[in-house]
Amino acid sequence: MALPWALAVLSLLPLLSAQSPVCDHLEAAPITNTTLQRLSGKWFYIAAVLRNSEYQNESRGIEADFFYMTPNLTEDSLLFRQYLTMGHRCIYNVSSGNIQRQNGTLSQIVQDREHFANLWLTKDPETFMFLFFPEDEQNRGLSFYARKPEVTKEQLREFHEALTCVGLQDDEILYTDGKKDQCGPLEKQQEEERKKENTES
Repeated sequence: MALPWALAVLSLLPLLSAQSPVCDHLEAAPITNTTLQRLSGKWFYIAAVLRNSEYQNESRGIEADFFYMTPNLTEDSLLFRQYLTMGHRCIYNVSSGNIQRQNGTLSQIVQDREHFANLWLTKDPETFMFLFFPEDEQNRGLSFYARKPEVTKEQLREFHEALTCVGLQDDEILYTDGKKDQCGPLEKQQEEERKKENTES
């Protein structure tokens, strides 16, 4: 099962050049070690606008979603541990991906398919976005992530501004609800097991 952000795109964002100043910083940029350190750790999937029907249908079933992203800086690879709540039950997935530093994209490999997303860093280091299919208006998408399951008005405003920049509509937004999360107990159990293993090793 693909993550909501794990949608195929390899190009940068050459379109929409005549934008307002608020859009200027919203372009994929080369990924550095500093970038990857910022992305490392736990993130909550907050919301998205996804025009691709396959990904949109899948995203509609997500009640809550958080994941751990662990970059390998020397091999330019990624490890994802995802905790999805769908149908009032927890689904745990582990997958890998790759870092395309010059393109400003990250990828995830799901069921032998590699999906790509442009990384958009926000002004707030506690949030970021992924852009999919920037050159394809029919399939374009933007997803929003944060360090906490609930975001501030200011954080959400930046997501809304970004939607406008890429020609997506507020009324298309699919939101998750952290209060519906069913994966907390599993996460806690796994974290305790990891601590125990680290202590014994």
